[in-house]
Amino acid sequence: MQSPSSPAPEWVTDPAVLAALLARRPSRLGLDTEFIRERTYWPQLALVQIALEHEGALEILLVDALAPGITDALAPILADESILKVMHSPSEDLVAFKHACNVVPRPLFDTQLAAALAGVGGGLGYQKLVEQLTGVALAKGETRSDWLRRPLSPAQLEYAADDVRHLFEMHDVLDGMLAQLGRRGWLEDDAARTVANATDDAAERWPHLSMRSAQFLDLEAQRRLVRLLRWRDVHAREADRPRSWILDNELAVDLARRPPTDRAALQARLDAHPKAPRKLGDVVWRAFSTELPDEADTPDASLAEKRDKQRLRDLQVAVAARGAELDLPDGLLASRRYLEALLDHGHWPPALEGWRRELLEPVLAPLLPK
Repeated sequence: MQSPSSPAPEWVTDPAVLAALLARRPSRLGLDTEFIRERTYWPQLALVQIALEHEGALEILLVDALAPGITDALAPILADESILKVMHSPSEDLVAFKHACNVVPRPLFDTQLAAALAGVGGGLGYQKLVEQLTGVALAKGETRSDWLRRPLSPAQLEYAADDVRHLFEMHDVLDGMLAQLGRRGWLEDDAARTVANATDDAAERWPHLSMRSAQFLDLEAQRRLVRLLRWRDVHAREADRPRSWILDNELAVDLARRPPTDRAALQARLDAHPKAPRKLGDVVWRAFSTELPDEADTPDASLAEKRDKQRLRDLQVAVAARGAELDLPDGLLASRRYLEALLDHGHWPPALEGWRRELLEPVLAPLLPK
């Protein structure tokens, strides 16, 4: 039996009903999604969980994202910037909303990020944070459910409702903590960056930099690899299939390292590989053999092997000490990846601008190459 503080969720499949339920514009909205991304490039939005407050009572809507017209009915409230969207670790949820509703919800309060900035803990999952802040232990049994099936089971529905049931409680606690620490602005800046990243879903310009194997290629091979990876991303988006289904990393690196001499040689290599896109030989060859307009600007991934490792360690130690002074979890101020970028290129990455740079520049500047 549901208690007054744990309302029974309302299943919504009719866009008109959803529009009526959302007609009262609240000051804040609790949001979560369930999606599937195993066989697609884009997340397939299956369910949207919404928490609302009405006359002091909590209402929970479970919105069937597969129902015709539902995503159009959702879009206006997601786009309403007068309503705060309270979510937990929402990066992928934002991408799902962008693809399904053509809207990225904003402004955002990320309870996971807020907990880290408030010194509660870094990277805490929803269940753990709920228990830590409210004392409520939630079930974890439906994390691997098929959310595209219909009807959803009672266990699925209850699990989905729980994912928004405690967002407002956590928001109240964490917002108070951030206000006391003077860190509300930190969260707002980081949340705005999260929203901007989801809004700008352009492909990564230099995808080879995230591949360790690219560090062991010469620069010409890296350029060939970039050609293949950029083509793969475009094709994966258009076909809505995972990148690895189009061209796996191992084959891409092998082709870049040992380039085929002509179209026939490429096809022979594709035919010999069990996961190769054999039927796409022509387009793969065009991508592989066509220079990119910005190819000369390709950053050298092998810099990682030449990097001053002691200097990098010194930067990491300085960042860890500054974080400890502020009672922030490891990695929140600056990840190794961003410190490497700072060391390699000599300028502050966008992710370290703002309040992070203000805190870190005084301690990191003396450690950087002159």
